Amino acid sequence: MSELSVNHLLGIKYLKPQDIQLIFETADHFKEVINRPIKKVPSLRDITIANLFFENSTRTKLSFELAEKRLSADVINFSASQSSVKKGETLIDTVNNILSMKVDMVVMRHPNPGASVFLSQHVEASIINAGDGAHEHPTQALLDSYSIREKLGKVKGKKVVIVGDILHSRVALSNIFALQMQGADVMVCGPKTLMPRYIDKLGVMVETDLKKALAWCDVANMLRVQNERMDISYFPSTREYVQQYGVNKAILDGMDKQVTIMHPGPINRGVEITSDVADSKQSIILDQVQNGVAIRMAVIYLLASKIKH
Repeated sequence: MSELSVNHLLGIKYLKPQDIQLIFETADHFKEVINRPIKKVPSLRDITIANLFFENSTRTKLSFELAEKRLSADVINFSASQSSVKKGETLIDTVNNILSMKVDMVVMRHPNPGASVFLSQHVEASIINAGDGAHEHPTQALLDSYSIREKLGKVKGKKVVIVGDILHSRVALSNIFALQMQGADVMVCGPKTLMPRYIDKLGVMVETDLKKALAWCDVANMLRVQNERMDISYFPSTREYVQQYGVNKAILDGMDKQVTIMHPGPINRGVEITSDVADSKQSIILDQVQNGVAIRMAVIYLLASKIKH
């Protein structure tokens, strides 16, 4: 299979296992490119990509921008906080105005779940979902799985626990879909108040005891507590959260095996993980960041090759 089965990357749930395989093989190639002295390839010289961020993002936005520039695409950056959206312009009008400038692809982050799907039905461009509310964040899940594959050889059969704020996390949902599609066993761990109601429908194990979860897993993906999405208090205090769900070096050193530690970032150091864990040999957090560029290059390249000029 040499092309994706989809014309947009709206969510992991729309992909097939062979799409993930193709993205990973393409990313392997781009990872070599990123490590060369000249890090650019002329692959997308005739493609124009608009980055639309209706929500703040530093890492994802930078990663996409770097991926686009490495592929020699023309890039337009649009930040909603400085735009006509503030004046009441609709999403479709905003995007159509941008598309009338002959844009081929839109990378969008939006606070409303389903915004990218809605957009894909109304505009003539390839859409990449860079996060829609607490729904999906497909490129993050792809780079997380890719990082596990790189570190442990494969994803199939591995035991992965996702720890923390599952309720507000688009990373958790996309990761659950991606890991299950590749044959990994998935567990979620966190306070009951931070588990979504539909969690039992996702086919994952649920554990509220962090030590038991760590004893079970090969990989722990530590999520941050998303205070900005919380309108009420979901646990008594940060201190109490840290005592129950924070990972520190003493916990890891007390185990009889090496658990690989991941984090989608940004890290709240001293909350979900301590600095000595984040910077330890067991952590692959910086590999995730590097792999993010290769994965996003792969996704953009594969989708661009389906655009008819």
